[in-house]
Formats: sequence, C-alpha cells, structure tokens
Amino acid sequence: MIVGLTYNLKKSNSDVEDWEAEYDSPQTVMAIQSAIEQAGHDTVLLEAVPERIRDFIDCGCDIVFNFAEGLEGRGREAQIPALLSFLGIPYTGSDEVALGIALDKTLTKQLVTANGITTPKFQLATRATKKIKRDLRFPLIIKPNAEGSSKGIRESAVVNTPEQALQLLCELSHVYPGDFLIEEFIEGREVTVGLLGNGDSIEVLPVLETLFPHEDNFYSYRVKKHSDVFLQYDCPAQLDRLTLQKIEKASRTVFSILRLRDVARMDFRIASDGIPYFLEVNPIPGLAPGFSDLPRICEASGISYDSLINRILNTALVRLGLMVPSTVQVT
Repeated sequence: MIVGLTYNLKKSNSDVEDWEAEYDSPQTVMAIQSAIEQAGHDTVLLEAVPERIRDFIDCGCDIVFNFAEGLEGRGREAQIPALLSFLGIPYTGSDEVALGIALDKTLTKQLVTANGITTPKFQLATRATKKIKRDLRFPLIIKPNAEGSSKGIRESAVVNTPEQALQLLCELSHVYPGDFLIEEFIEGREVTVGLLGNGDSIEVLPVLETLFPHEDNFYSYRVKKHSDVFLQYDCPAQLDRLTLQKIEKASRTVFSILRLRDVARMDFRIASDGIPYFLEVNPIPGLAPGFSDLPRICEASGISYDSLINRILNTALVRLGLMVPSTVQVT
C-alpha cells in the first residue's frame, strides 16, 4: 500500500522553550517511516503545515498514518483528521471529533465523570478567573487546559494557597493562550496505560509506573525533557490485582466514552487508599523511540518498535475492512 505519514516537526521557532514540545524530531519521523517500509509498504511524507496542503490532495495514499499535532487552538489535533475525512482518505487513530474532545482536559473530565470515572476535582480557569473554587482541596496543580507533553507545567505547578494559584495563573496567561485546568493534586503513584485495538479486541498493555526518585514528584516539562536524569520506570508496575482491574476497567471505559480508535495512552494517579484517579488521555501518543511512554511499554512487553508502528497501522486497516484480523498481531 501507499501509506502517508502526517507529522509536525520541531523547528525552534519560539523563544518559549516548550512551545513545540508536542512536535516530533526528524529522527522520529524517519523511525516510523522505516518501520512501515520494512513491512513492505511505500510511504509519502505529509508535513502538516498550510503550505503543504496540496500534498494531501495529490498524495494518492491508500491510508495515512496520522501523528500530526496540528498548529493552533484546542482543536488543532483535529485539523488533519478533519482534512483527511473531507478528502475521503482513510487514516489511523481517532477521528476529528474524538481528538477535539480529548485535547480539552476539562471537557474530557466532565464526560468521564458523568460516566462514573473517578478524576480529581477540578476547575476551568480563564484569564478572568479571580477565585479558586472553595470545594477544591490544596495542594492543587495548574496546567494549560489544551496542551500535551507537559507543555506549560512548571516546577511551580503544584500550589498550596489561593494566592499562589492566582499568581501562577497570571504568569501562565502571559505565555500560553487559552484556558487552564486547576485540579486537586493526588499524592501517590503515577501510572500510564497503553491501549491498542477496537471494540472487543482492545488490548490493554502492561501498566507503566513512573518513579520520581528526586524531589520532583510530578511530570513538569523540565522533568519530562530530562527524563533520563529525573525519572525511573517500572513496567509492568507492581500493583495488586484489584488496582490493576480498576485501572483496566477505567481505561476501557474512557476509550469507549470518547469513541477512540486504534491506539491511545492514559495517565492515572493512584492515591494512598488505592483509588486510581484518571488524569488525561492522549489519542495521539508520543512515538519517539527510547523516549515516549508507549514505546517504553511495548519494549518492556516484548513488542519491538517496528511492530508497535505496524500494529497501529494494521489495526486501522482491519477497522476499515482492508485487512483480515488474523494478520494484526505482530510481535
């Protein structure tokens, strides 16, 4: 098949260090391209920038492997899927509606809460916010409402007083557009869950626990960027059966509620009483070899990087009726 690859590249066009945190390096694009070509397909590179839109129209792709983050706004991850849907080009991963919802952390939390999923209490803050809701218990963590890859999460993101919260909101609003999420900070263990598949064939991969051996105990941008220094990982996480069952059930439910497709990654915090709190979901999980969480999980599970990429592609092909299910499981 002819497989298009949609992506956004880091280009260091901003003075803000984490402005392009969600974008990929050329090395990641080349790794995905190599994996797909190793499976016998031809590839076409489709950079997700306005000046290259004609490439999408003329690409002649049978399917597009989508890992583009888009450019601006809380709907940016939906931009390329919406374009592909408009052009009638099949693609991997979730559709534009699911991606638009999932990037908005507050909207996602409202939906999952309404469906019985436990998540930290939260508040949506705008530039005009002058008060912190009284029912929120400190400490709180503050982050941009529609960003990923720890973008906008500073070392000072966890606050202990209303004054600290409002000061941080003021500082962030001068740098990042859009709204902000304020939520109760759950002291406890941080875990990540990867999911592959659709419908009854969804596979919940082994849970990855992120360990914070230093004083930082949450995923700030600095910690994520220098994960080799600040973090350790345990996969599969050493969790009791009941906790694992709760996390797996919650993950499947969120996947279903948002009508996600093919692949996703979700973050949870496990409180001292054993309750897992859903934090957020990423339907376009990072795929940087040796760095991103989903490839880490797969590596620990005996799934090679190339196999992960082709699992995602093949899962989409099965969903679209372009491949028989028995050929999906590649290890």
